[in-house]
Amino acid sequence: MRRTPLYAAHQALGARFVEFGGWEMPVQYTGITEEHHAVRQRAGLFDVSHMGEIELRGPRAIAVCQQLTVNDLARLRDGQVQYSLLCLPSGGVVDDIMVHRVSSERVLLCVNAANTDKDFEWIAAHRDGAEALDRSGEFALLALQGPRATEILSTISPLPLAEIPPFSFREGPIAGRQALVAHTGYTGEDGWELYCAPDDAPALWGTLLDAGAHVGIAPAGLGARDTLRLERALPLYGHELTEETTPLEARLGWVVRFDKGDFLGRDALLQQRAAGMTRRLVGLVTTEPGIPRQGYPVVRDDQVVGTVTSGTKSPTLGKAIGLGYVANAWTEVGTQLGVEIRGRVIGAEVVLLPFYKR
Repeated sequence: MRRTPLYAAHQALGARFVEFGGWEMPVQYTGITEEHHAVRQRAGLFDVSHMGEIELRGPRAIAVCQQLTVNDLARLRDGQVQYSLLCLPSGGVVDDIMVHRVSSERVLLCVNAANTDKDFEWIAAHRDGAEALDRSGEFALLALQGPRATEILSTISPLPLAEIPPFSFREGPIAGRQALVAHTGYTGEDGWELYCAPDDAPALWGTLLDAGAHVGIAPAGLGARDTLRLERALPLYGHELTEETTPLEARLGWVVRFDKGDFLGRDALLQQRAAGMTRRLVGLVTTEPGIPRQGYPVVRDDQVVGTVTSGTKSPTLGKAIGLGYVANAWTEVGTQLGVEIRGRVIGAEVVLLPFYKR
């Protein structure tokens, strides 16, 4: 397994490690629930250096990205970020990504760790005159998230953070080290993602923990990252998104800009929109003891009508929550369903998403 430049720092903090996408990553330090609450109430610091970074360069960079992704890059100015998806011609999702428009000839894509090689091959195969570079080895990535995140970061950087809107980025110094500083995150809270040189990551990690000590910052692992994103109903590739699911089924139709012109998957998605979907992603809250987990059947009147894709006990809400794909007839908010857990069916209700709002 691969390790990030912060592996020794995680060891020193007593982290428990798990394998994730071919990387040995910290799943927790003091505990998932404690780290989750730190992010919701104060601030948490994540090492997400396992994520991949792919760049498109040259006069064709914007045009190629427009063809590869479902969102409309023409809506972005330099220094802005966009959530988007790479799709197959079938409409299935290759990956969900963050698109950073650096300039008219440079676009930086942040992709999921487990998909980096696959994504690069897909992008390179469709680069159509643009230069495609896998720059993953040139970056470490730290995510500072929570209501006190901006306050903490402002103590160690001269960047005008208050002038950087959400889904925007700047390049500049953090504690004397150069970084791309993006006002983005994956927790449902305010926060920042810091792309820096791998050799600078340990010093920045330590400096950020020191700068946030007075407000109770906590190092946070993948366990809290998952419970935080699930409360906000943010999709995770391999769970809510796969090559067999489409953005429309995943309730990501707001990302798909049909009016921008042609892109990979457009025809299939237009056909699906016209024909109507047979299933959709829903939010579930159990009404009896039990936690829905990935792969558990969703039932109605003794018939399987769907499958859970993610589930957990929500630390913020104190309830068991889950996401899952359910046959379209049973997707209305308030619908009573069941989740089969090891042969026992427990009650569950379809609820409005997201489960948690800041």
